[in-house]
Amino acid sequence: MKRNLKTSFLLIPVFVFAGILTLSVKPENQTAPIKAGFSKILITPADPVRMSGYAARKDPFKGVHDDLFAAAAVFDDGTTKTCVITSDVISYAMDYVDETKSRIAKSTGIPAANILMSAVHNHGGPITRAYENDLSENEKKYIATLQDKLVQVVKEASDKIQPAKIGVGKGICKMNINRRSELADGSISLGRNPYGICDQEVGVIRVDDMNSKTIGLMVNWPCHGTTGGQENYQITGDWPGATARELEKSLGSAVIMVSAGASGDINPIYGPNDNFGDINSMGYILGREVKKVYDEIETKQANELEVVSQSLMAKGKKPSESRQPNVSLTPDGEREIRLATMKIGNILLCGISGELFNEIGLKIKEDSPYKNTFIMTHCNGSSGYLCTDIAYKEGGYEPMVSRTMPGTAQQIIDGFRAMNNGL
Repeated sequence: MKRNLKTSFLLIPVFVFAGILTLSVKPENQTAPIKAGFSKILITPADPVRMSGYAARKDPFKGVHDDLFAAAAVFDDGTTKTCVITSDVISYAMDYVDETKSRIAKSTGIPAANILMSAVHNHGGPITRAYENDLSENEKKYIATLQDKLVQVVKEASDKIQPAKIGVGKGICKMNINRRSELADGSISLGRNPYGICDQEVGVIRVDDMNSKTIGLMVNWPCHGTTGGQENYQITGDWPGATARELEKSLGSAVIMVSAGASGDINPIYGPNDNFGDINSMGYILGREVKKVYDEIETKQANELEVVSQSLMAKGKKPSESRQPNVSLTPDGEREIRLATMKIGNILLCGISGELFNEIGLKIKEDSPYKNTFIMTHCNGSSGYLCTDIAYKEGGYEPMVSRTMPGTAQQIIDGFRAMNNGL
């Protein structure tokens, strides 16, 4: 039985949130099967621009090793219409997300609140820092063109809506590793920590037409897009792009959508470097596991399409100057963190606007009443690193540059728990 808006709202602990809860309100006994449409679009820069992800890399890219894409999945049950966007870039500013979603809403009729707009956090792509003062003309042009293409790809996916069958499966890929490595002096450095917690779950959502031909495949895995390092000056989709290419070999025209799970403290086991063999190997091994899971998935018609979203305000902090343990933290106002959960049948996609530590993501999945729950990071904006409380005491890169104070992790966990239990 559906809860009405009033009941669902009261389930949210008021001390957790400072924003307005947005819910898709559906009539009782909604049974219309979900329809789906998928599309992808090329988003490789046409002109040289700076690359993202590494502060030491100052110059524009020098070539294109492999193209970048954005993809969209639109779902519609006749009452509610939703959209998921993935893209081979590093992140999006919140204002840019809001502008883009507003344009999409006008173009397609999909409510802006029902759109999950994510970036896979690729460090081999162009900068996407809209609204900054130091952008070149090429960079301004690219960012504007990218927005046009994001609107276009959603419109194309919406136009392809058709009756669909949906299925889900899970696998394991061990090509990622906790990157918070302990040094001899007790400090934490970016490296490889085989003793650290590392979520290696692969989520696979298969969407077929009524003739059982796959039209879209959604892949979720927790890992930074950092197989390519600061030495590389060629545009690449890193392991997400390589994974999509690997799957396209066997799935043909199906649109492959890759999203990054909670991986603020997880890196690939290969890289960072400028060895494209490592990138291709990552894609091959992950793609092989996805295909194995895909082959076992049974699809069927589904209903229950809903979205709930929430902004919470966390205590802000200024960047720390030291990576050492037990550094004093300096408060700095508040920071917005955006949460959104999309329910597609018995599947939950939990989107968050930041680089979430995997321990927090694991807790969100553990708390969820739905076993098929997946985390999509860098979704609907950029809130920076979202760390566990203990990480601030341990030190290291992520808590040093984090924009939020200890206590944020529990806010996020409580927020998703309340939202997901209300679906």
